[in-house]
Amino acid sequence: MPKVGMQPVRRQALIDAAIAAIGERGSLDVTMSEIAGLAGVSSALAHHYFGAKSDLLEATMRHLLSELGADCRAALSAAATPRERVSAVIGVNFSEKQFRPEIISAWLAFYVEAQRTPALRRLLRVYARRLNANLMSGLSPLLPRYRAERVAEGVAALIDGLYIRRALKDGAPNAGSAVALVEDYVGMQLGGR
Repeated sequence: MPKVGMQPVRRQALIDAAIAAIGERGSLDVTMSEIAGLAGVSSALAHHYFGAKSDLLEATMRHLLSELGADCRAALSAAATPRERVSAVIGVNFSEKQFRPEIISAWLAFYVEAQRTPALRRLLRVYARRLNANLMSGLSPLLPRYRAERVAEGVAALIDGLYIRRALKDGAPNAGSAVALVEDYVGMQLGGR
């Protein structure tokens, strides 16, 4: 008989295992059996909780978005000025929690798979809209609308690009240099503000 209340724990274990498996493989070319093994459950149980692998992958991406969103909300609530809001968004994207090799690999794998999977494409669009809105919350008070939109797009491109560059390197991610690069760009666009 299944233990009451285990479903959320097992679902989270499977999502964590999916992130680890994708990170290790560097692609979504992982099986439910591999993921279940990492989670310490049977393949049958993994299928019971998620159905198909695509459902688990979508849940994994939703989890990543949820964690990023929660971290960003917390950072934005601590920001006192519009400029601090921009820095908060940048900092969250390169935080120790977010800018880890397995998370980086998962994001890149999802970007690739989103070209073929409408559900993942929708989730990436949600991510892009949230990132833009969060950046605009800080940039709009500092720049004319058209300039704020352009700078927000540039910051988003730098964030995404630095994730790609990080995935191509060996060794631990260097969040400090990534943040410094994006902050330099913002500083130039704001004229020292």
